[in-house]
Amino acid sequence: MPSENAAGALALNRAEALLLVIDVQERLASAMPPGALAVLEKNAAVLIRAARRMDIPILATEQYPKGLGPTVAPLRDLLPAEPMTKMEFSCGASKPIAREILRTGRKQAIVLGMEAHVCVFQTVRDLLRGGFSVFVAQDAVISRTEDNRNIGLRLCEKAGATLTSTETVLFDLLGVAGTPEFKDLTALIK
Repeated sequence: MPSENAAGALALNRAEALLLVIDVQERLASAMPPGALAVLEKNAAVLIRAARRMDIPILATEQYPKGLGPTVAPLRDLLPAEPMTKMEFSCGASKPIAREILRTGRKQAIVLGMEAHVCVFQTVRDLLRGGFSVFVAQDAVISRTEDNRNIGLRLCEKAGATLTSTETVLFDLLGVAGTPEFKDLTALIK
């Protein structure tokens, strides 16, 4: 039976959470399996809308946008601020992005994006090293190949992240049914 501390570590708290959208960019997206990309875009949009509705900070990044292009339009239009650019694979290795993450004052990170085995994994690893609780929405994380996606997710979990799903994140943050917020946000997953 899991300890109370272990169970507590699995609980998202909207006052402690931030959403990190990693490198969902046009040219990179064009190299992804189309079905997987559609699922990522749908689930990422749900998480961004939910975070905005719940006043959860959202940070988005772009890896070398000159080469990989901007964030895909359907998500870019939902973001509250312009994505931050980086050359480092890990958001934690980029000093300006790391400063922004710390500036939120949050200690839980909900992570989505691409690619699972490179930028997502390296960011997750660095967040965990920095004392964050990390929740990887695995239905909003992709790589060019399913093998690399699976490797990335396994590495995230091995490093100490919690693998979860968009709906699990949404309902954990909501915590209660029957509110106007519940009705607004559950409509996103129908």
